[in-house]
Amino acid sequence: MKSLISIICVLVAGLSAQVAIPKIHNNMGVENGRMYMDVAGKRYYQKETSPAYTLEHMRGAPRGTDDGIAFDFGEGFQGVLYYGFIALNDSKHPAPVFFKKKATIHDGEASVNIKKNLSGRYDMIGWEKSGRGLLGYRVVNNKGAILYDGEIGFKGTGPFEIDVTLVEGPFVHLLTPFGATISFDTNEPVVARLEVNGKSIQSPQAQTHHELPVDGLEPNTSYQYTVHYGENQQTYRFKTAPRPGSRTPFTFAYASDSRAGNGGGERDLHGTNAYIMHKMMALATREKVAFMQFTGDLVNGYETDRAEMDLEYANWKKAIESFACYFPVIPNMGNHEAFLHVFDNGSPYGFTVDRFPYNETSAEKVFADHFVNPHNGPLSEDGAAYDPDPDNMDFPPYDETAFYYIYDNVAVINMNSDYWYAPSRKAIPYTGGGIHGYIMDQQLKWFKETLFKLEANPDIDHIFVTEHTPFFPNGGHSGDDMWYKGNNDIRPFVAGKALPYGIIERRDQLLDLIVNKSKKVAAILTGDEHNYNKLEIGPHMDMYPENYPREKKITLKRTIYQINNGAAGAPYYAQEKLPWSDHVSGFTTQNALVLFKVHGRRIKMIVENPYTLEKVDELKLR
Repeated sequence: MKSLISIICVLVAGLSAQVAIPKIHNNMGVENGRMYMDVAGKRYYQKETSPAYTLEHMRGAPRGTDDGIAFDFGEGFQGVLYYGFIALNDSKHPAPVFFKKKATIHDGEASVNIKKNLSGRYDMIGWEKSGRGLLGYRVVNNKGAILYDGEIGFKGTGPFEIDVTLVEGPFVHLLTPFGATISFDTNEPVVARLEVNGKSIQSPQAQTHHELPVDGLEPNTSYQYTVHYGENQQTYRFKTAPRPGSRTPFTFAYASDSRAGNGGGERDLHGTNAYIMHKMMALATREKVAFMQFTGDLVNGYETDRAEMDLEYANWKKAIESFACYFPVIPNMGNHEAFLHVFDNGSPYGFTVDRFPYNETSAEKVFADHFVNPHNGPLSEDGAAYDPDPDNMDFPPYDETAFYYIYDNVAVINMNSDYWYAPSRKAIPYTGGGIHGYIMDQQLKWFKETLFKLEANPDIDHIFVTEHTPFFPNGGHSGDDMWYKGNNDIRPFVAGKALPYGIIERRDQLLDLIVNKSKKVAAILTGDEHNYNKLEIGPHMDMYPENYPREKKITLKRTIYQINNGAAGAPYYAQEKLPWSDHVSGFTTQNALVLFKVHGRRIKMIVENPYTLEKVDELKLR
């Protein structure tokens, strides 16, 4: 199996080299079927890599046997399979109850004897009577690392068959006063059906990924919904949004940075801190949140193989799944969502750029494939003044990575501050690419238009602007974000040319819109730094490096807050001393969930530790 994977990867690398290189990269080419990057006259060739693990292999190709279910995780794989039934009607939040025994995975093969081990007093789902059941399983390698949590349905009492199964979801998305979209994935192509309030919506054809929209519902009303797949069904509830401007009291949650942490176990479920995300979602559920905003670094990322990215995203979705079937979780990108071409310069990481062709394989496109977000953002950076090929689309799409949504009297604008991200910053003048924290021109234009539109909407009292990177870092990222140690020379390059505005100038252009041109923006919600803190941004705050030109400085006319909450499980950062540090409060490296309690024109912010349930901070935001 490993040799087959290697052959496939070589073929894929060869095929990728045949892809037309966008003109926004002026120092790349192809030689003898291999793509290269030219840096200062020296050629560095694309690395050929193979994934450590893939979603397809970790799902295990389950098949029915006379006694239960057999799995195949790929030739050569050694590990342990934990398993147990999932009782769908025993809890609002179904999860596996692992059995006292486990199965050894030898050379990729493992089996679960349902008849022998999970019958009689261990048949807590009644499969012996109904002839149907749902088995949860956990794949662990021979070093003890958890790689995947999955589930598979079965039917029969021996011999057994694999049944149609929801392998992801259901999830609630795109909540409006009159409906929502429910998404889920099945293990095989089926025509699935959604029932809500007497309405029936089905997939247009047999498929594995399903996004089923329902409308015509009443505002601010709780509805039961049932997903039908094969001969099976699952039932949950969601609540529609209030009418715009009705000013009904509600709570929403905010966090970011759930990529894998240290400490073993579920704190690193191959790419994500599933342990803390479970805690976050349980706390959000207890607080009856209307929705949860999650802005970036969901997973470890920085991958070069789509199958590995798919596995990490699947693990993140599994971590929130049993809660996100009741309320929307709206995710967006951070730098760790990077999906890359890597060129070998002898260093551990190489020279890297966002993966292209951009409309098919970029980090932005892969993210959009995995999540269901609004389609109301900018198109791409095509058409900007610096676009060398305006007749063709050669920048990544923004779709579902820059967008806004409205809930009652609150609007949330999601920015993509890691667009077209090239992690190898020193090579960007040669290769082209976006830098961490920079908002490029077309997105800035869209943001301005969107902000002014929401500002003029009488139903909206509060606007939140969220992006992964802080405007003002405070612990862990003083060397980048929108600061770069005060170096305004840092900026993206397109086709070998630097953009006109540096990172601090672009930060100030955004601040001028958010603070001086808007009265409704209540806070900027950021992450990236793995801590919680709040920063009071205002006229008396020092926000420039020494000797910064006076003519480039702006004056802020009011005070708002930057709420940084990158405390969803990634390894922590302590506080640093920066020009604005005197305006920082509440700094903690505890895990934290921010809860905004909106009551008409008033907002109270409460921050709680989802692990200990202790209060971390609070603020009357408005």
